[in-house]
Amino acid sequence: MAATVSALSSLGVPEADVGSEEEEEEEEAEPGPSAAAAAEQRREERLRRFRELHMKRYEACKLNSQEVVEEDKRLKLPPNWEAKKARLEWELQVQEKKKECAARGEDYERVKLLQVSAEDAERWERKRKRKNPDLGFSAPIHAVSREPGAAPAALSPPDFAAAQLRQYQRLTRQIKPDLEQYEKLKEQCGEALYPTSDSLLHGTHVPSKEGVDRMVADLEKQIEKREKYSRRRPYNDDADIDYINERNAKFNQKAERFYGKYTAEIKQNLERGTAV
Repeated sequence: MAATVSALSSLGVPEADVGSEEEEEEEEAEPGPSAAAAAEQRREERLRRFRELHMKRYEACKLNSQEVVEEDKRLKLPPNWEAKKARLEWELQVQEKKKECAARGEDYERVKLLQVSAEDAERWERKRKRKNPDLGFSAPIHAVSREPGAAPAALSPPDFAAAQLRQYQRLTRQIKPDLEQYEKLKEQCGEALYPTSDSLLHGTHVPSKEGVDRMVADLEKQIEKREKYSRRRPYNDDADIDYINERNAKFNQKAERFYGKYTAEIKQNLERGTAV
């Protein structure tokens, strides 16, 4: 070291400059405590971010697993489970309200009606009057005329009388009265227009040509409408028989539904005998 300093001094380099260069080299070779602290801080920051990412990944996996379990539960439930659940919750609320009213000595029906506005009550009443359910000939009598809350009776034959009454009401609603003709008949017949149990009107009334034409048109409309209805048949008598049993028929129907448009030309060629 001394030889190096003497050689540099012989070349005209000051000794102070040589010492400062040596100190700088020593500082670069050995980093100070501030650089080590900065490196340690950067390392801690990276570790903290890594832990945060790890926790986020863990939470995402946990939420996904919970969602998969919930979805599996929902798929195993019946299709109308939500409606049933809402219905059961509503029934529980009604039971609780009934118990509260019974504890206070009040009538639940009166309390419930006090919460219904007049507009809602009128709307529900109009809707109830409009209801005229046509359950068809397959509906038993007790399904239509049974009192609410009564025990179901044994199955009975179809209620043809109720079906006939519904048809009569439907036809009478379509009639448009002729007020002018009514006034003429009222002047012509007088009190005889309103018959009583002692009145005898057989053969005294002759319908007008317009009335007969209107009745004929209405009957033709009913016949035309009735011709459009037909009993559903399990098999089409005119269809080709390409099955050997019921299961094979179902399979052929599914195959025709999915691949019929692709195999129609091949089937036609086979039937004509022109298939290659």
